[in-house]
Amino acid sequence: MAHIALHEPRGGLYYFHTKRGKHLTKNLHIEHPEDTILTGDLSVLDWFSAPSDISVKMDGSVAIVWGTNPENGRFFVGKKSVFNKVKVQICYTPEDITGFYGDRDELCDILLACLDFLPRTEGIYQGDFIGFGGQPYYTPNTITYDFCETVEQPIIIAPHTTYTGDTIKGSVAQPLTETLQSDDNVLFVQPTVDCKWRLQKEAEQVRSIFEKAKPMTPKAAAEAKIAVNAFIREGKQLTPPMLELIFNDDVMAHAYLIAIDLKEMMMEGMVTYSDGPLCYIGGEEVENEGFVRSNEYGTMKLVNRYQFAQANFNNTRFQTN
Repeated sequence: MAHIALHEPRGGLYYFHTKRGKHLTKNLHIEHPEDTILTGDLSVLDWFSAPSDISVKMDGSVAIVWGTNPENGRFFVGKKSVFNKVKVQICYTPEDITGFYGDRDELCDILLACLDFLPRTEGIYQGDFIGFGGQPYYTPNTITYDFCETVEQPIIIAPHTTYTGDTIKGSVAQPLTETLQSDDNVLFVQPTVDCKWRLQKEAEQVRSIFEKAKPMTPKAAAEAKIAVNAFIREGKQLTPPMLELIFNDDVMAHAYLIAIDLKEMMMEGMVTYSDGPLCYIGGEEVENEGFVRSNEYGTMKLVNRYQFAQANFNNTRFQTN
């Protein structure tokens, strides 16, 4: 089937403040909305129309987890490996950091600085490391951020997630809706964003198409996502014939492209404010990497996969993290 873009009038204009409540999820990978439909889960259509928490997705590296371990009351830092079931890597001391990551000097420097400078908090947080202070420009991963003046704080972190639970391993994640206060040691970067509309009318208009798509097994869907990512990495367009081969279903291919259209329409409605850094890729100014949107139907990321995902796929920095 042909790719039919949705450009009809929106089903109403809304502004959503980012603080809408708590949406608890397991500590899982955040999906693109179009990827969630492959197994026949159509809750994404409700996700597009529900009031939501929205945050700017920052392109940092590495992901830092920090806070107080509820099991022993000790402050720690680490990567997402703090949540591992087997090889748990929680760093309470400099010796823990060098013991786990002593062969990776840059990562050690980042974690040691985070251990020194992050505020001691009762909760557990996650954020992306943007860089060490002392300059106005930072390229932690693919995007270059321009803060327009020299950053005085020793470290820059873009926080986005908080965790709750009686144990680290059993904690659940929720989008960070509070604003963490910067101090002399840390610059917390949390640009303000609103969305101008919900896509209730548009989502309902295409529901019948989604319902006719042949669901894939979780294993087949995982393999299909790998194939899609491979094409994006190579800079190839996701055409209907290509997707039909990957999904083995022309209706699913059509639904997948419609989901991308819905995502792009929602991104067009995002309003970001001037309290964040300017963003560049290859010297060209861009909006930002994307957004994370959460509501009762889940947490998903809104990213222009051709502009950002392709660049990230081909960026080897910290690939093993």
